[in-house]
Amino acid sequence: MWFCVRGRRKNRKQSRLPSRARGLFDCSCVLQIEEEMSGIQEALKTIRNSIPKSVRLVAVSKTKPASAVLAAYDAGQRVFGENYVQELVDKAPVLPKDIQWHFIGHLQSNKAKSIVEIPNLQCVESVDREKVADALQKACEKANRPLLDVMIQVNTSGEDTKSGCDPSHAENLVRHVLDTCPALRVKGLMTIGSPNPSPPNRDFELLRTLRNQCQVTFAGRVCDLELSMGMSHDFVLAIENGSTNVRVGSSIFGNRVYTESSNTSSSDSDHFSSNVPAN
Repeated sequence: MWFCVRGRRKNRKQSRLPSRARGLFDCSCVLQIEEEMSGIQEALKTIRNSIPKSVRLVAVSKTKPASAVLAAYDAGQRVFGENYVQELVDKAPVLPKDIQWHFIGHLQSNKAKSIVEIPNLQCVESVDREKVADALQKACEKANRPLLDVMIQVNTSGEDTKSGCDPSHAENLVRHVLDTCPALRVKGLMTIGSPNPSPPNRDFELLRTLRNQCQVTFAGRVCDLELSMGMSHDFVLAIENGSTNVRVGSSIFGNRVYTESSNTSSSDSDHFSSNVPAN
């Protein structure tokens, strides 16, 4: 089920690039950027109106410029997701400080320090092994930063091309974070659904089952664990299956254009394989 909201509409009100952003671009690009901003803001409004207020919308701005993030920000969006470490490191300092960043890509342990140093990093949704949890813990201690929310990423589909721990290991990974990583707070579980979902969705059902088991096993140590599941192609189905956190990118920002630099950086934090629909 694909949820398409990005269509051009004639006679819609043209958005204007904020004055704080105009200096970042060549004048010849401003009109094009402002047209793109209108599309982003319209798409964002449509998606917001389609999901319950209790569900967090993470706008995934992977490969998109800071101007695109600002367009969504000026439409009221505050939670954004990035897949690539370097993109997050580059964007965060030049964008509003009240943005709440979620890192959702595959994370190498040696990159933990780079993202932890971002003051408004709110959550790392892709902790899939003890080594990454330990690296985040160490980086948080050194940075003396407040408690960092994390989610345990589970490979519910069993595809080799996807990151995430084995479902049978999810509970042990939660236990490891609770027992040995006091600077981290387990916020919930995350998964990437199969590329062609249809009810009933095994991936979403499995993650929900794992979440319920963890709630029982760690009663008193975790509070209302969240479910991060659902992207542009399946977020409606994910919400029907109990998702509290959806990661939507292309339906808001349009199709991505991958540059040589983004392809290079994908080796350290690739959220999904080429055969999986974009966020």
